[in-house]
Amino acid sequence: MSSPPSRTIDLNADLGEGFGVWRLGDDDALLGIVTSANVACGFHAGDPSTMGRVCDRAAEAGVAVGAQVSYRDLAGFGRRFMDVEPTELTDDVLYQLGALDGIARVSGTRVSYLKPHGALYNAVVEHEAQAGAVVEAVAAYDERLPVLGLPGSALLRAAEAIGLQTVREGFADRGYTAAGTLVPRREPGAVLHDAAEVADRAVRMAVEGRVVAVGGTSVPLAVDSICVHGDTAGAVDLARAVRTALEAAGLPLAPFTR
Repeated sequence: MSSPPSRTIDLNADLGEGFGVWRLGDDDALLGIVTSANVACGFHAGDPSTMGRVCDRAAEAGVAVGAQVSYRDLAGFGRRFMDVEPTELTDDVLYQLGALDGIARVSGTRVSYLKPHGALYNAVVEHEAQAGAVVEAVAAYDERLPVLGLPGSALLRAAEAIGLQTVREGFADRGYTAAGTLVPRREPGAVLHDAAEVADRAVRMAVEGRVVAVGGTSVPLAVDSICVHGDTAGAVDLARAVRTALEAAGLPLAPFTR
């Protein structure tokens, strides 16, 4: 394995994905491991109390808070594509950004980046109109906010085109196609659960800029931030294994935001 680059790497997780009395994942434990928290803003999961609790803990732990925006799809956990008009999608993203940022500021922190969730994340890999709508909302709200997304996606291209900071994301616990996109969750190999395998993939992405796709092909995938999903079974153990492996490879962990 080649020598690691002299840089830091970000480790993020999707948090605050409960709703009311229903809880999903161990937010508190993950906030002791990750450097950035993608917080659900109420459209696919989350509610004001959940958002506030996660922002409070993130502020205490020095973890960066990002707005994880979604289609308006509580029933489907944001994992169903919606053919939303671009102007409506821009408004929905603005609504979510403003809601989380207000709560975050009361907690002593702020929203410092944006990441789409679920079906919206996958859509804006290629859907130019929806990618533009998301980027328009970010630029209107705060043009200093970085956009976190899949390398080579329409989302990151649209953000770069108007001068927004872009951050390339890799998923340690998800399968990839030979085209460098995520394997759909309904297909075999979409989600990985073995801690050693997940940790090894994270290091390979961060150090070599590559990932092994389903079928064994080695695919280029240079990343700045690595995600472990908070709702993956054993997420805390996976995240801890990833952090340990990255640090052992000589990559200090730190948020990509400053």
